[in-house]
Amino acid sequence: MERVTPPDQPPYRSGFACLVGRPNAGKTTLTNALVGEKVGIVSNRPQTTRHAIRGVVHRPGGQLVLVDTPGLHKPRSLLGRRLNDVVRDTLSEVDVIVFCVPADQPVGSGDRFIARQLREVQAPVVVVVTKTDAASKKQVAEQLMAASQLVEAAEVVPVSAVRGDQVELLEDLLVGLLPEGPPLYPEEQTTDEDVERQIAELVREAALEKVFQEVPHSLAVTVEEMTRRPDPKRDSGELVEVHALLHCERPSQKPMLLGRGGQVIKAIGSEARQGIEALLGARVHLDLHVTVLGEWQDDPKKLNRLGY
Repeated sequence: MERVTPPDQPPYRSGFACLVGRPNAGKTTLTNALVGEKVGIVSNRPQTTRHAIRGVVHRPGGQLVLVDTPGLHKPRSLLGRRLNDVVRDTLSEVDVIVFCVPADQPVGSGDRFIARQLREVQAPVVVVVTKTDAASKKQVAEQLMAASQLVEAAEVVPVSAVRGDQVELLEDLLVGLLPEGPPLYPEEQTTDEDVERQIAELVREAALEKVFQEVPHSLAVTVEEMTRRPDPKRDSGELVEVHALLHCERPSQKPMLLGRGGQVIKAIGSEARQGIEALLGARVHLDLHVTVLGEWQDDPKKLNRLGY
């Protein structure tokens, strides 16, 4: 059914906004805050996001589709180059760009590198100074000045996604910059990520929290099998069995992921299972195994197999 806008109301707007910023600039936390639920994984390690994740924000006057991209960076591997390609492809297809600059770190070469890329883009740019909860008022004021000098911005907004400060204001600004048009997604949909990829990302998020040193960059997760059957412990309800592989690059990394007596992999499974059960609305049996996939970040065939 076609949406009819009453004559005294502003027109309905819909379109895509792409969040860019250096790794760990708070893009995914902001995406989750805008959508109002978790659509992307969050970690304090750079390069957490490896795909363009779409989160859908539904407003009475419009629909904002957020594309949270991997952090633009100077790549050191084929994976890094492919991640940058994802960002550049996304930038060419969106209606507005949200350039995230963290308040708690000085503007650096990474921010200037992104600003140079944005000069070639037609869409309006909104600069968002993120993580204002982690900085003093003086730092935030200085960062607003520094960030506004990086690019020609339609708006410059300070935001704390953690506290929810100015998130609604940012939504209003972004919807106002979108073209007039009907909704692009049904009202109940908040992401277009497929379920298996969401599950793999929840496992990877749990693993990123549990392992340190060299493993995070070298870690990929794939869901090998997922089966649903009636839950024997409940009269109505499903039991979902998920078999997933954690891929690392070197044999020395495998024991880090397993831990003594399998303690680390058990902790990863326990934390990931909670997120997966919330996602699926069902009881989950999660079976995790660790495998070594040598130097996968620079191997085109292995990258394709892992979905990059």
